[in-house]
Amino acid sequence: MTGPAAAGVRRVAVIGGGPGGLYAAALLKRLDPDREITLWERNAPDDTFGFGVVLSDETLGGIEYADPEVHRALRAEYVRWDGIDVVRRGRVLTSGGHGFAAVGRRRLLRILHERCRSLGVRLRFATPAPPAAELARSHDLVIAADGAGSPTRAAHADVFRPRVVTHRCRYIWLAVDHPFDAFRFETAETAYGVMQLHGYPYARPGARGPGASTVIVEMHQDVWRRASFDRCPVEESVERCATVFGTALGGRPLRGNDSSRWTAFRTVTTGCWAHGNTVLLGDAAHTAHFSIGSGTKLAVEDALALAVRLREPGGVREALAAYEAERRPVVESTQRAAAASLHWFEDLARHLPQPPRRFAFNLLTRSRRVTHANLRLRDPDFVAEVEREAGIAPGTPPMFTPFPLRGLTLRNRVVVSPMDMYSARDGVPGDFHLVHLGARALGGAGLVMTEMVCVTPEGRITPGCTGLYTDAQQAGWARVVEFAHERSPGVAVGVQLGHSGRKGSTRLMWEGIDEPLPSGNWPLVAPSALPYRPGVSAVPRALDRAGMTEIREAFVAAARRAAAAGFDLLELHCAHGYLLSGFLSPLTNRRTDAYGGSLTARLRYPLEVFDAVRQVWPGERPMTVRISATDWAPGGTTADDAVTVAAAFRARGADAIDVSTGQVVADERPETGRSYQTPFADRIRNELCVPVIAVGAISSWDDVNTLILAGRADLCALGRPHLYDPHWTLHAAAEQDYRGPGAPWPAPYRAGSRRPPTGRTDAPRTRPALER
Repeated sequence: MTGPAAAGVRRVAVIGGGPGGLYAAALLKRLDPDREITLWERNAPDDTFGFGVVLSDETLGGIEYADPEVHRALRAEYVRWDGIDVVRRGRVLTSGGHGFAAVGRRRLLRILHERCRSLGVRLRFATPAPPAAELARSHDLVIAADGAGSPTRAAHADVFRPRVVTHRCRYIWLAVDHPFDAFRFETAETAYGVMQLHGYPYARPGARGPGASTVIVEMHQDVWRRASFDRCPVEESVERCATVFGTALGGRPLRGNDSSRWTAFRTVTTGCWAHGNTVLLGDAAHTAHFSIGSGTKLAVEDALALAVRLREPGGVREALAAYEAERRPVVESTQRAAAASLHWFEDLARHLPQPPRRFAFNLLTRSRRVTHANLRLRDPDFVAEVEREAGIAPGTPPMFTPFPLRGLTLRNRVVVSPMDMYSARDGVPGDFHLVHLGARALGGAGLVMTEMVCVTPEGRITPGCTGLYTDAQQAGWARVVEFAHERSPGVAVGVQLGHSGRKGSTRLMWEGIDEPLPSGNWPLVAPSALPYRPGVSAVPRALDRAGMTEIREAFVAAARRAAAAGFDLLELHCAHGYLLSGFLSPLTNRRTDAYGGSLTARLRYPLEVFDAVRQVWPGERPMTVRISATDWAPGGTTADDAVTVAAAFRARGADAIDVSTGQVVADERPETGRSYQTPFADRIRNELCVPVIAVGAISSWDDVNTLILAGRADLCALGRPHLYDPHWTLHAAAEQDYRGPGAPWPAPYRAGSRRPPTGRTDAPRTRPALER
């Protein structure tokens, strides 16, 4: 090994003797035998938390490439299987085609110990490492692989900026001397509540014994306390868990080790992974819930990436920066998947009423990494059975099944989400809106929603927003609706009515989002005199009773106009910090009268507006309500509040709840990611048995199929995908070879209903050169 990076890293200290630290030490020594590498581990060599370790094919491939010696040793030990058993109420449903490998954690550590020793790494067990700051002065590189409770991270918290979140379930890591046939997820409905088992094999039967499986028993902390697990010795807990899951274990006892104890999972994130020549690796930098089996995988992949980056030209700090830049996106993606899985199991009881196959499908797709499409590739028979149980016709993707709302039946589950276009004049929708919404109506969606249509001139967000408070505006909307109904028979067109509240009188989005107009501003009103952006936004006037009545009647008048314009559905906008949303959030409603204080009081005015609108909206046409299920800010609306809000609107006659989040306060901190808002919709749907529209970074037809079939949503609203492709729904049908009634092509477009050729496909195949 030569080069400036190698020459600059001669002495390496590794803190922590888990798989990540050991593998990093072995790789760095293998790549440069002249390096002096010392690893400290405060525990004995065989001390470990847990029993088995799951490694993906991708991780094993990386190990094979980087160190064939370690890979050969692992290959002789690991257990492979491809099935997942989901056991609910005694019924076992199996999905195949997944592909897993696992090895005993102690055996993995011994393989890495032997590899390190053979390469000349100094291993110091039962020896606490000196502080990282001290090691950094005498070593070129310090690798802190000292676990989720990392003392190194804590000592330099000002630099690493850790955030640790403790979750709501308790779990204990155990084992059974019996190899399961597959990954096993089993639920037990006890007198105390639901408990779950996560199990997988890690040792084959043979000379060393009968084989073994990891068994993790997990339950919500409330169930754990009701069952008195918080007050009984660990040995008694182990015996009781073996009794609860006696059928799965075949009557065999469970066993623990010195580290077996009840604990709550903690998600660790860090703002920075490097401090000078000290770098965090594995759980010290990040953790991912065990239910997706990624802890050791991430640590091993961290070690490989770090070793590669240290081979590149440049100094240590440049290498550490490149290592973090490479690994952080991968880790954050994994953590998002792990969080989705973790929350699914925290709320497991909510899903138990589902039909058995839907429950199994929901479980398998909980992290969003396994989807309808790739599960169908892995096990088409399993997916076909799930669809059959759900009443979906053969050959019909879930997204193309119809859905009834009051007197309206939507031809499919796709909604063009409301998207502000800021392109009206005096609130009148013109040619742009005809083309924009008309194109999306032709594009195959079941429901096309307007942007937020404002009920008064002062209720507009910008001068470019549309309204429904004049005859000209009503005529403009009637023209759009008539075109959609005539040219795309079967499409439904919905109107979203709202009032901007304190977020009004701003510039067009592309001229400065949420920036006040340079001139011509109109007065703002809100529940309380609180500006959206202090020091930037105008201070609104707190509405009095007369003002509230006036605006309520403006909603009523707009609803009458919407009905006359021919809209099929009306949505009341109670989200995103606009006027009605402002009443709902405790961060924006500081009133001391009957419309402020408790959530019941904060709901009073939005419900009053809903009742008034429902009274004049035609009885056969559905009404929906859009809410922000969380403010993404301390002290704001919570997910529990959102359930209460949704229940209140449902009780007044809302046909569906459109579940969005945030945009209520300017200093929000949303946890974004693919389909990141759907868990809120899932909870409302399954706790209240109310239809929901899911929104938020749903971007693929595969996502839509997955959410619908898993029972997390009834309809899916997509915005940006429909800006990218007005015919997104029809193209989704073509890509899935679907030609049924859920996605009819307009007559003039039928010639384009098949995907066009992409180029020559009959060229001779290239072949490797023949050996002589």
